[in-house]
Amino acid sequence: MIHTENKLSNKAAVLIEKENKYGAHNYHPLPVVLERGEGVYVWDVDGKKYYDFLSAYSAVNQGHCHPKIIQAMINQSQKLTLTSRAFYNDQLGEYEEYVTKYFGFDKVLPMNTGAEAVETALKICRKWAYEVKGIPENQAQVIVCENNFHGRTTTIISFSNDETARKNFGPFTDGFIKIEYDNLEALEKALSASENIAGFLVEPIQGEAGVYVPSEGYLAKAKALCEKHNVLFIADEVQTGIARTGKLLAVHHENVQPDILILGKAISGGVYPISAVLCNDEIMNVIKPGQHGSTFGGNPVAAAVAIAALEVVKDEKLAENAERLGAILRKGLNEIAERNHLIELVRGKGLLNAIVINSGEDSDLAWEICLKFRDNGLLAKPTHGNKIRFAPPLVITEEQIYDCLAIIEKSLNDFKM
Repeated sequence: MIHTENKLSNKAAVLIEKENKYGAHNYHPLPVVLERGEGVYVWDVDGKKYYDFLSAYSAVNQGHCHPKIIQAMINQSQKLTLTSRAFYNDQLGEYEEYVTKYFGFDKVLPMNTGAEAVETALKICRKWAYEVKGIPENQAQVIVCENNFHGRTTTIISFSNDETARKNFGPFTDGFIKIEYDNLEALEKALSASENIAGFLVEPIQGEAGVYVPSEGYLAKAKALCEKHNVLFIADEVQTGIARTGKLLAVHHENVQPDILILGKAISGGVYPISAVLCNDEIMNVIKPGQHGSTFGGNPVAAAVAIAALEVVKDEKLAENAERLGAILRKGLNEIAERNHLIELVRGKGLLNAIVINSGEDSDLAWEICLKFRDNGLLAKPTHGNKIRFAPPLVITEEQIYDCLAIIEKSLNDFKM
């Protein structure tokens, strides 16, 4: 195996050192310093061009700096940026109408980040459980899945399996039951074991776990079980939503409409922090003034940007593009795997994909491979040790997919098992 240590320019090295010296060390970035992006491409501070195969963890589905979305942000920023929710603004109602009709819900609660939206959904679910379902106060439980990733706030890490995210951050929040992902028997057992189950929180595809796609029918059957037990089905589509998997939502592959839908990331096209929780009146109406909120949630810039970002998804048929090109990408990756046994497994849906590298999770091999990808003009990042996500912007073309497959194969061929 060769070692592809980064050969940084002085400019890049200085900028990385500034982050190391003055910033908290809560991330371990690939050693490349980016300064510009357009469509599927990003450029570093030395002018080298790369394919972006991470899309800011699927936040940049519409491509970097999409002109329509950027223009919406500029136009609104020059008029009014923030009022807080102490007053009405002329953009929020328009956005709320647009996004609820777009996804088929009665109401939306706007927030800023994905983790905030998950916390919001959990609060709504619990309040519904006490005031509508009749669960005794402070006894509501929410079922979650092992190897989940819903964010890194204190409550969320309370039901995480990731010891890096958990160690020395306790005490943790009670009220969660963990079951195996993609296991309907475990779900039914948990639902039957207690009358105090309020919700089932699930990622339609576990992205951070390495793009783990559940068995066909799992989501639809899980939703039916939740309905049977009067439990809210909560879909975390922060990473899988907004056309990433080949449908507008990943749950749409099984014709599921969640009781609570959590969105973030690409709802802004990656140009502004925007998240949203959507549900129908019988659930959302439990929230009254003063019980939840955010100074920036629902601000005028966010409202204008989100409408533009969602219009781009519809107008440019990005879900259809993801469905078609994802199939081409996986076929190409599987063909590479037949020729190079470094790839143990290919999995994914639409343009959310991953390869599992034939090494242990504690190996540095996937990191070294990503450094070689970088050297050859493609940016990707390992997750959970030996898995590498491939999630390019959905505006990518077939020709560019084939170009990226060539880069991937060339890079892998530099490594010998």
